Amino acid sequence: MSLKNMLARGTVVLAAAGRMMQTLQVRLTAGELKDSVEHFEAYGFTSHPKAGAEVLTMFLNGDRSHAVVVVASDRRYRIKELKEGEVAIYTDEGDRIHFKRGRIIDIETDTLNIKATTAVNFDTPSITQTGRIVSQGDQVASGVSQVEHVHTKVQAGNGNSGPPAAGG
Repeated sequence: MSLKNMLARGTVVLAAAGRMMQTLQVRLTAGELKDSVEHFEAYGFTSHPKAGAEVLTMFLNGDRSHAVVVVASDRRYRIKELKEGEVAIYTDEGDRIHFKRGRIIDIETDTLNIKATTAVNFDTPSITQTGRIVSQGDQVASGVSQVEHVHTKVQAGNGNSGPPAAGG
């Protein structure tokens, strides 16, 4: 059995990502069209390859009727400026998570949503932001509530203000 019968390059025609094991329709180098080819993905990582993405397809025991895609890649969108040892996750729209040298992680997107049912914790000496902070709830800094703090009447020389105005 030759290696030629076991491996083939090709491109994605269609992807069915809504299954337990994603399947692809692929067009192989000799124009051969294969339907419902299982796409094996690493645990914890998944993608929905676009039409035209490249695949490496393996045929178990050289049997051309039993194909599996062992990798799907898309050089059209691949980040090329990585340094040795760096890792990145990216999309065709330009979103990226880039694990850089020096233990730096850059995230680039239009909107970043974080959903945590209990808490989001920051253990850092500094947080820098360039835009506004918008909150629909209370903000507490150094144990002082921005909503439920108490104002006292101004006493001569003590710097305390009067009660908060209605609505704030």
